[in-house]
Amino acid sequence: MNARMEMNMDMHANMQHGTSTSTVLLYVGLIILVLSIVGYMYASQLKRGNTSALKKAEKVALKKKNKTILVISHSLLSAAIVVVGIFFIQNATSKTNIENLNYKAAIQVTDDKDYGRGHSDAPVSYDMKLPTSGTHSPHDLKYGFYKEKPVTEMLVHNLEHGDIIIYYHPNAKPELIDKITALTHYKKAGSGVLAVPFGDVQTDKEVVVNAWTKTMELTTFDETMVGTFIYNYINKGPEEIPVEVRQNGGTM
Repeated sequence: MNARMEMNMDMHANMQHGTSTSTVLLYVGLIILVLSIVGYMYASQLKRGNTSALKKAEKVALKKKNKTILVISHSLLSAAIVVVGIFFIQNATSKTNIENLNYKAAIQVTDDKDYGRGHSDAPVSYDMKLPTSGTHSPHDLKYGFYKEKPVTEMLVHNLEHGDIIIYYHPNAKPELIDKITALTHYKKAGSGVLAVPFGDVQTDKEVVVNAWTKTMELTTFDETMVGTFIYNYINKGPEEIPVEVRQNGGTM
């Protein structure tokens, strides 16, 4: 068994463990929810049974019991909402854990020339068609999938903050768009992933992936290679911004 197979098995085992833990949370939440519903039904029965035929002491005792059951039911309902909420949060987070991209695939990455990192509001003429450094806009962009190519000067600013940019053809097949979109949900500290079309750049590559002074060109999209690139270079730009300041990009 080679190292890559062992790594994939370990990752799969970790994902299964995380999934089983989340499933237990869901079951616990549903059980608590059912108990709260049973409590509400019982309280309703007690209320209906509190008729004028009962003696005063019996009516007071029944009313007190009904109130207690309702308090317990309210508490159980609140607990169920919290537990189920934690399940959904954990489930969403586990799918975009950056460790899931640690495929350790063999990738060919070009070390680009560092053209500096000055800021300017004026248009910039770049030596590279898809620049990975250089003077750029003082403003950056939010992470995510873009149907239209933003201005290059802002994209370079994102690279400076350690973001990854995936360039794709606007006429890419829906299946490829879905895979690329899924990758834009990954984050690490104060850095994320953007997917943008090539714009007017002519290329025979299906995707080009950029980090600060790093370029990987792929004639055919390979999820393990793109994932490995993201894992290796995300949050490694020359200017790191704390996650609490830059939660989704577009902050500078």
